[in-house]
Amino acid sequence: MVLITGGAGYIGGTTARYLIEQGEDVVILDSLVSSNIEDVPNGAVFYKGDVADVELVSEIVKKHKIDACLHFAAFIEVAESVINPYKYFENNTAKALKLFNTLKDNGVLKIVFSSTAAVYGEPQYTPIDENHPLNPVNPYGMSKFFTENILASFGASYNVRHVVLRYFNACGAWGGSGEKHNPETHLIPLILQVPLGKRDKIYINGTDYDTKDGTCIRDYIHVYDLARAHYAALNYLRAGGKSEKINLGSGKGFSIKEVIEVCEKVTGMEINKEVRGRRAGDPAILIASNSKAKEILGWNITYNDLYDIVKSAYLFHKNM
Repeated sequence: MVLITGGAGYIGGTTARYLIEQGEDVVILDSLVSSNIEDVPNGAVFYKGDVADVELVSEIVKKHKIDACLHFAAFIEVAESVINPYKYFENNTAKALKLFNTLKDNGVLKIVFSSTAAVYGEPQYTPIDENHPLNPVNPYGMSKFFTENILASFGASYNVRHVVLRYFNACGAWGGSGEKHNPETHLIPLILQVPLGKRDKIYINGTDYDTKDGTCIRDYIHVYDLARAHYAALNYLRAGGKSEKINLGSGKGFSIKEVIEVCEKVTGMEINKEVRGRRAGDPAILIASNSKAKEILGWNITYNDLYDIVKSAYLFHKNM
């Protein structure tokens, strides 16, 4: 069986649902601090608890004969991490250390880790590949960077084989799972809140970047494709694959203005917008190289069209 931590959250829940559809037996451990019990997919065994609870994790592993762990549970708000770094280092790093050690002590030596493109910091070149220097610029990115290094040490010393998956911009909805962050900070749901009457306008932070229309360009990857990548990484480890660090992105970018235009097409409504100055630390372009994911995991994106990505998100939020 597979243990999924944070399996009631956006990406973890989607991945849990996808694995269940593939015939996997799934156990979810989630504190429900930033997720909801109703988002636990049908067919999963659920435990409410903390990943740092050694006794509980040991009990789960033994009772359900866990052979691998997909670790999603984390706090993800960059701005909050700057205000309260302790919260992020404790939860995302210290608790992960305890979880990995408990898994190791109970013989679980295969881990897929949900990381982030934030470990790269300001890009020195794009598309960003896995050889790009790591220089996180906020505590959220640092917390994931430290956890990646913990896994590397566990791999070297305890033979814990692992795949670190570094996401770019997760988006879209699938199988009843969509973005429900509070507060919401991701672009597509923020834009969609305007036509849905939950927000007066969307702010465009800077139109003077060195890009085709002056706004930031980002790489958007559908949550369904992220789920597929996690399953591929799990099967890669089961087949004896060595530890790897792999980017997950579409390999192409869309500007803020382009995303707004697509949202207008999907909703059939003009979206009220206002231009503001740049936000500190926003790079002009962030695009992933996904060639390693294709080579190592045999993975390709299925949601190639931004319209389809936005449509899936819009239908989810409209029906919430």
